[in-house]
Formats: sequence, C-alpha cells, structure tokens
Amino acid sequence: MKILLQQFFEDERGATAIEYGLIVAVLSLAIVAGIGQAAGAIQWLFSDNSSKLANAFAQ
Repeated sequence: MKILLQQFFEDERGATAIEYGLIVAVLSLAIVAGIGQAAGAIQWLFSDNSSKLANAFAQ
C-alpha cells in the first residue's frame, strides 16, 4: 500500500492538463472583461445625442 501511495504522489501526468486548463480560464476571464468594456464604449458612442455617428444612423 505504501508503494502505491508513493507512486500516486510522484505521478505528474495530469499536471500539464491542469496547467492548460488554468491558462484557458484566465484568458477567458480577460476576454469577457474586454468585451464588457468594449460594449460600454460602443453603447456610449451611439447614445450620445450630439454624436455625428448617432445622427448619421438616425436619418
């Protein structure tokens, strides 16, 4: 039993998959945050009454 536990603790085969999973999770959070900020900027761009862009689409 001691040998089996020792082999289990020394096994590193799943470490790479976990690392890639963490990288994907961090990138996903960054993309979601970036999209949220871009959506706010686009909304502000079209909601401004004196904006030339908003007036061009209003016609």
